[in-house]
Amino acid sequence: MKPLDPRLIRRSGAARGFLAAGGAVALVQAVAVIGFAYGLARIVTDLVSGVPLTELGWAMLLLVGCVLVRALAAWVWEWSGAAGAVRVKAELRRAVLESVDRGAGEPGGTGRLATLLGPGLDALDDYFGRYLPQLVLTVVAMPILLVAVWLADPLSGLILVIVLPLLPIFMALIGLATKQVQQRQWEGLQQLSTAFLEIVGGLSTLVVFNRAERQLGRIRRATDAYRGKTMRVLRVTFLSGFVLEFGASLSIALVAVSIGLRLVSGEMGLFAGLFVLVLAPEVFLPLRNVGAAFHASTEGLEASGEALDRIEAGERADASAVRAATMQASATSGADGGAALRLERFAALRDGRAVAAPVDLELAPGEVVALVGPSGAGKSSLIAALLGFAEADGEAWVDGVPAGPAARPRAAWAGQQPLLRAGTVASNIRLGSERAPEALLEEAIAELAVGLDPAHLVGPEGVGLSGGQQQRVAVARAWHRVRAEGLRLLILDEPSSALDADHEARLAAAVRRLADDGTAVLVASHRPALVAAADRTVELREAARVAH
Repeated sequence: MKPLDPRLIRRSGAARGFLAAGGAVALVQAVAVIGFAYGLARIVTDLVSGVPLTELGWAMLLLVGCVLVRALAAWVWEWSGAAGAVRVKAELRRAVLESVDRGAGEPGGTGRLATLLGPGLDALDDYFGRYLPQLVLTVVAMPILLVAVWLADPLSGLILVIVLPLLPIFMALIGLATKQVQQRQWEGLQQLSTAFLEIVGGLSTLVVFNRAERQLGRIRRATDAYRGKTMRVLRVTFLSGFVLEFGASLSIALVAVSIGLRLVSGEMGLFAGLFVLVLAPEVFLPLRNVGAAFHASTEGLEASGEALDRIEAGERADASAVRAATMQASATSGADGGAALRLERFAALRDGRAVAAPVDLELAPGEVVALVGPSGAGKSSLIAALLGFAEADGEAWVDGVPAGPAARPRAAWAGQQPLLRAGTVASNIRLGSERAPEALLEEAIAELAVGLDPAHLVGPEGVGLSGGQQQRVAVARAWHRVRAEGLRLLILDEPSSALDADHEARLAAAVRRLADDGTAVLVASHRPALVAAADRTVELREAARVAH
């Protein structure tokens, strides 16, 4: 976990403005702290020396003025942090929604997106309100206070210079553990939100088929998992807080003991000793506060990192579309030697690392190829990368067009999530090809959605249909698009995961007939019926296993 994501600062004008203003406030706050220490040390020293209190008016005014300046600076930090968080969240949400509108970004369903745009980015309040101010104070104020201590007492300054670097080392080690547990907690929150939204969306269907009670276990398991991950985050938080407090207390104690011994022996004056004793805790305070606020900010950093990944994916998609547009005029069907799909050392990436071993594949029209492999091997990730929904490495062409957003119009596909919209069964099947002949709709229903009424109303996210019915409608839509648009490639991702044996056999037969008519079909599945209908299979292996 980076203490400061440079992408966030580079992309957000509000974040840059917050840092610029924060640097000035931190400078003023450092000067106020030095003035407070000087005034307090002068008052105590003069009183011990017998100076009348009436002659210390200037020191009292300095003391009170510095206290007021520090209070004002704290208020400015709080106000600017809240305002900065609001502006940055608005910028990120707007950019993410624009990326979604362009069809870019990782497909995760409405649950994942709602979690990101809602509670995920809202966690940036703690980042800007608590963590970032202390980070700026650490960078700006701490060196100034350290110089002041060194000038007043070089020995105390040397002690602080030696012990201060130890605390960031401890913070870095704990930060590595925090990153892992915080990522798991963020994933648990997304899974819980997705499960809840999916159940709410299909509640009417679950009630009709008397399956609502069975979903309680799913919500309970997701809730328990999120609770356990949250407790692990809290344990790491308490451990890091203890380490920072213990280390800072020992360091201050070293300075205090050194000053006490020299005061007793007469090697050090009372004013310098008091001045350093007041400043020593202030030197450590910003660093201690950074450690205390770090854990509160990590969820916001996780969410902002995912938001920035989506935004950058959208920008890469736009750049890819521009490049592909220059090639589109010369790219015709079969321009790459007749292959409807060609992969050369192609692999999907997640966090910059390959999900599975690179794939080489050439898929010709009339051929059915099955992507097989254990769950989690990367079948869905590979398809997402082909369509520009995920990062990729290597080369790929979809009907002569480089893989990515620009290649989506060259293929029809149905993903694991049906992603149906409110309307009728017919309107969902005809989506994107509304001008196709009515007979084509009837043929699609006869092939893949037999038994479904075309006029049946469907709610958002497929409410009103069972999971298997939603899947059949989604596959029928892809089949309809191939026929209506004359496409040469059909991509199916686990199209029979919710189907019974009879409907799966019907799907396999329909896929085979479509291929016999000249369409290339790529299907990711582990179901025997679909795999048996394929001309050949491509087994995906996990990248970690390949590395060994």
